[in-house]
Amino acid sequence: MHPAPSVIIFTSLSGLGFGLMFFLGLGMPEVTGWTAFWFFFIAYALSVGGLIASTLHLGNPQRAIKAFSQWRTSWLSREGVSAVATLLVMAAYAIGLIFFDTNLQIAGWVGAVLSLLTVFTTSKIYNQLKTVPRWNMPLTPVLFLTYSLAGGALLAGQITMAAILLLVLTALQLAAWQMGDKAFANAGHTIETATGLGKLGKVRQLESPHSSPNYLMKEMVHIVGRKHALKLRAISTMTLGLFPVAVLLFLPFSHALALIAVASHLIGLFTARWLFFAEAEHVVGLYYDKR
Repeated sequence: MHPAPSVIIFTSLSGLGFGLMFFLGLGMPEVTGWTAFWFFFIAYALSVGGLIASTLHLGNPQRAIKAFSQWRTSWLSREGVSAVATLLVMAAYAIGLIFFDTNLQIAGWVGAVLSLLTVFTTSKIYNQLKTVPRWNMPLTPVLFLTYSLAGGALLAGQITMAAILLLVLTALQLAAWQMGDKAFANAGHTIETATGLGKLGKVRQLESPHSSPNYLMKEMVHIVGRKHALKLRAISTMTLGLFPVAVLLFLPFSHALALIAVASHLIGLFTARWLFFAEAEHVVGLYYDKR
């Protein structure tokens, strides 16, 4: 699929922000006053900034508010409701810590749960799509949640936990790529099933359905070269988890090195998320003989 920058920014930054909120809600680290202010500022900047970026991909951004009314059937709507609930609960928790030196721990626990719920609803937007086999597998929600927890632990300064989660994340991402490469073929989608003409025998396209690319071809039939994808996977594998873990565990701690570890993780995160969309094969591509 076409990797829209707004969606990449949204899923990457919001996951980091809600991951950081999860750890702050559990009191990791235990902060008050101005220190708490800056931790929550980063968490809100990432989560809210990511949510705002998502509206840039809407045809009519001014109608985004209508998405909240469909929570019974839409994972997109559930994501919006969960995100707002998280931000409100964590705001009460943050105000207590910053201005009153008061720990409303129950609010923190509830906010932590809601933070993960928000990330889960985001993952289900993609995981539910049977038309994209690479996303329609149980590993997708697990991967989203691990991304959020690993990045959140890193930003929260939980060194040992961050190192463990980053290694787990790297392994899960490698597994997701391996499983995803086989997902389209395993789903059994072919041009025969897409056209419904399989009973007549082997189907092949006589000529292109359109004289010029249409919306579906631009959005759903993006194709990444195999060599190009493998290079990006290698870059992501190194920068996403392996390099940050090496910096965190084998070098004397300093804020400068911690910043380098975070920057490396962000490079790997954005690279992997770009591949998440760019490598997603939509079944509509079969109509155009692109799969």
